[in-house]
This record gives sequence, C-alpha cells and structure tokens, in this order.
Amino acid sequence: MNAAAPTPRLHLWGRLSSINVRKVVWALQEIGVPFTRTDAGLAYGVVNDAAYAAQNPNRLVPLLQDGDYTLWESNVIVRYLSARYAPVDTLYPSDLQRRFDAERWMDWQQTTLNPAGSPAFKQLFRTPPDQRQPALIEASRAAMAPLIDLLNTHLATRTWLLGERFTMADIPVACDVHRWWGLPLPAPQAPHVQRWFNAILARPATRGVLDLPLS
Repeated sequence: MNAAAPTPRLHLWGRLSSINVRKVVWALQEIGVPFTRTDAGLAYGVVNDAAYAAQNPNRLVPLLQDGDYTLWESNVIVRYLSARYAPVDTLYPSDLQRRFDAERWMDWQQTTLNPAGSPAFKQLFRTPPDQRQPALIEASRAAMAPLIDLLNTHLATRTWLLGERFTMADIPVACDVHRWWGLPLPAPQAPHVQRWFNAILARPATRGVLDLPLS
C-alpha cells in the first residue's frame, strides 16, 4: 500500500478575487511548493471569526500559515516565501543592493500604485452602477497615468523590473497592472509595460491567477 502524501505545511487563507491573495498564490506557484488554500473574506466570511482574528488581528486576507508560524501582509508574505523556499538568488536577490531594489518596487506598488488604481476598480467592480461616482473613477485614472508612464520609462531598458532576471519585485507590480489593464477604461499607451506584461502572462505560474476575470 502506498503511503499517503504528507499534508503541505503551507496553508493560505484568502479568496482569489483579492489582488493581495493573487500575489501570494502566484509566488507559491513560481516556487512550486505544495500548499492548500481556504477561501476567506467578503462573501466567504471567516475573517471575523475569533480563531482567524487571533492569527490576523487586521481581519483581512491573505494569511499564511507555515506550520506553527503565521504571517500577514501580502508583500511581506511574498518576500518570506521567496527567501525561504525559492532557489538561492532567484526570486529573492542575494546581492543586498539588488534585494533592496526589489523591496523598493514592492513598497512602491503597495504605497503608490495600488492606492492610485484601487478607487476606479472599486467603483467599476464593487459598487452598484447607480451608486458609482464618475469623479472618483476619473481621479483614479488621472493618478495612474503618470505612474504607468514611470513604469513604461523604467522598462524601456529592462526585461524585468530588476533587469534581465524575474524577481519577487515583478509579482505585486504585475498584479496591479493586471487589474488596471482589466478595467473598462481606455487602454494605456505604454508599449514597454505591455511587452513586460505579455512576458508575465507567458509564465506558467500565473495560470489560475492572472487569467481569472476581475471581480
């Protein structure tokens, strides 16, 4: 009799409609480490349960459990997985300056890119049509335009965000670009971003993440 397969140490809580959960699922698939996932957040609930809140007092997703260790905050989870489970000097650069270059882009996504684009997404996908505020959508579009230009200029001379090698930095930024490209708004004129994003979509690890519709 064959022995039963061991239960994966890694368990992820969060629904795939969340941009932050998508980052982590994609990172896990890039690394190839086995994991299980439980839907949580919005209609799935769970996040307000006492047991969940004890692990993530923010009552948000995602939440990663690695054996007895728990971690929340999506970009931090991507960093942790890249440092602990990815092959050396692949997703997580070993050179200190390259590593902090990656960290910089990940922080930029969280503090600058995401806040700029999120209002339009929430208006167009999470707000009933009769309650939408066109001014919020336009303000979000205006805020995103120079950021996409910045990214386009950066990628004009690079294959990936850090140069010729895909790293953890590309994951959160690409998740935000995926969401922005999916909105029913005029397509951004950013050929270098589009070239980079096409290369992102060709990565097998994005299947089941960036090929899902926005919701």
